[in-house]
Amino acid sequence: MQALSITRNLYRQFIIYALVVLVFAGLNTAKAEPIKILALGDSLTAGYGLGPSEGLTAQLQAQLDKLYGDDKILVINAGVSGDTTRGGLARLDWALADNPDVVMVALGGNDMLRGLEPSESMENLKNILSKLQDAGKPTLLAGMLAPSNMGARYTQEFDAIYPTLADDFDVIFYPFFLEGVALDPNLNLPDGLHPNGEGIAIMVDGLMPFVQALIERKM
Repeated sequence: MQALSITRNLYRQFIIYALVVLVFAGLNTAKAEPIKILALGDSLTAGYGLGPSEGLTAQLQAQLDKLYGDDKILVINAGVSGDTTRGGLARLDWALADNPDVVMVALGGNDMLRGLEPSESMENLKNILSKLQDAGKPTLLAGMLAPSNMGARYTQEFDAIYPTLADDFDVIFYPFFLEGVALDPNLNLPDGLHPNGEGIAIMVDGLMPFVQALIERKM
């Protein structure tokens, strides 16, 4: 009987040990949740006129996969063609339902093209950044510049929006979203407004150090 009792105790210990090993094995093999980047923007973010692998979020995702490894970073495309800062503000709560860790805001180009008052654009962006700040979402603000044909007063007021907001909020600031691409016919689609795949690649190269700094705020 004593031998049988010892055998049963050993069996119980073996079962417990096996369960512990399985639990820890499961923990070690479980994948960590990726850091989610919400890209809130317009057609420049959405990938207007481009193939699935040519758009900004697709090329940004590919670069981040090379840098951090697959499944470590997830870029969420929240670009809507034709969207203004007002539209971005209106759908912000819906976009945040994906529970992103960090956010890139690239809005305002359509405001400028439509000649909307800079004061309205600034107020909309201010409200977007305030909501993100309240939600504890580290943010990258990508700026836009107005062409000189909009008039001196408009250009001066519009161009001042982004650096002013960058100073007011704790954001990472990329001064010009279309840096190195704007007005170059070789880097844009025939409409002259939207970058082609090569132009997007240049945009992503310029953005990468700022996106890395954004990710580091969450790591």
